[in-house]
Amino acid sequence: MMGSAETVAQGFVRAINHGDLDELAELMTRDHRFVDSLSLVAEGRERVKAAWADYFYVVPDYTIAVQEILCEGPVAVILGVVRGTYAPDGEMDPKNKWETPAAFRALIADGKVAEWRVFADNEPMRKLAQNTATASCPA
Repeated sequence: MMGSAETVAQGFVRAINHGDLDELAELMTRDHRFVDSLSLVAEGRERVKAAWADYFYVVPDYTIAVQEILCEGPVAVILGVVRGTYAPDGEMDPKNKWETPAAFRALIADGKVAEWRVFADNEPMRKLAQNTATASCPA
């Protein structure tokens, strides 16, 4: 997929919003880097694809609502809101829905995403994960 940084970044967001792992992998460079909001790094298309699979298992309805995209050269910055339902056991309980403002930086190389960097406050989901773990522990 050749195209502008904006077009490629929008395609990546679309693949995320559809939970389409094959399309995500197709849009990644072989040496793709994913950097999360805690600066943890995953490298390599297959490793990052597996990480997305794990994340979609826990947050099956994860989506990015794009509000604005800013581009300069090979870089697209996406501003918006992320939301989903924390469902580690597969149960989509409405009380486990969360959302938070987020920004993403996509570095595009040869029509693919070479790096996807997330800037978001994941505290809403961390709280749900902590509360779920605490609730499942025997008293």
